[in-house]
Amino acid sequence: MSIQDDFFKLFGLPARFTLDSAALDDAYKRVQSQVHPDRFAAATAAERRVAMQWAARANEAFRTLRSPLRRAAYLCELGGTPIDAESNTAMPAAFLGQQMQWREELDDVREAGDPARLQSLIGEVDNAHAAALQELETTLDRAQDRDAAAALVRQLMFIEKMRSELDALADATPARAG
Repeated sequence: MSIQDDFFKLFGLPARFTLDSAALDDAYKRVQSQVHPDRFAAATAAERRVAMQWAARANEAFRTLRSPLRRAAYLCELGGTPIDAESNTAMPAAFLGQQMQWREELDDVREAGDPARLQSLIGEVDNAHAAALQELETTLDRAQDRDAAAALVRQLMFIEKMRSELDALADATPARAG
């Protein structure tokens, strides 16, 4: 695998879920300063094209590593375990039950338009999100169990989708005057 193919190597960072965001930002700026197309304005067309490809790859790598969900999925795939979210929808029974409960609560909150219940549900989903991230850290960095991590990534995908729906509802729900 070339340096361009491994986002961690591109930025000179360890291939771990736990990532120092300041180190990622610094590494990104360093790489971008080397490959930014403006530096190649006087270069040949081929050199400008290569610089553009490297800059685009650095942007993609940065977006991937900056997002915990995308970073976890990338680590799984880098380790040879695809996420297969479209075809592998198996989830633990407890998580499926939790999904159903959240969906029912979301429907109830939509119907009632109750900002307090909405905030409570947001807090519950945020706690599940934080717990999933903690479990991913353990699973990827300590146990290095890519299969278990891929299952956690699929769960986190659902949690983030639920959180996005809750954010949209919060934006559309006026706060009640007290």
